[in-house]
Amino acid sequence: MRLIINLLITAVSAFLLSKILSGVHFQDFTSTIIFAVVLGILNMLVRPILAILSLPITILTLGLFSLVINAVMILLCDHFMDSMTVDGFGWAFIFSILLSIVTAVFGALFSKD
Repeated sequence: MRLIINLLITAVSAFLLSKILSGVHFQDFTSTIIFAVVLGILNMLVRPILAILSLPITILTLGLFSLVINAVMILLCDHFMDSMTVDGFGWAFIFSILLSIVTAVFGALFSKD
């Protein structure tokens, strides 16, 4: 049940952010649900590999390079999805930062603790 709630929180957050940011586009709300699933799968499979490969630069930048990895994950979602368009790395970077913040806030509001 928690997984479904997290997917819905991510989908709603992405949908709202796409209405605010002019560089991120989704066809409809269904595509944001697909985005949440694809992002979850990529975070599970690809992100650990990227984190290990970029560990030296992440240490040098005191963890700030992980923001770049988040943007790369958004661009990978854009690559795999026809119903999503990101206008460039800058928009992916901004979108990933805001998506992290908004999902954390929504997650805190809807947690059962």
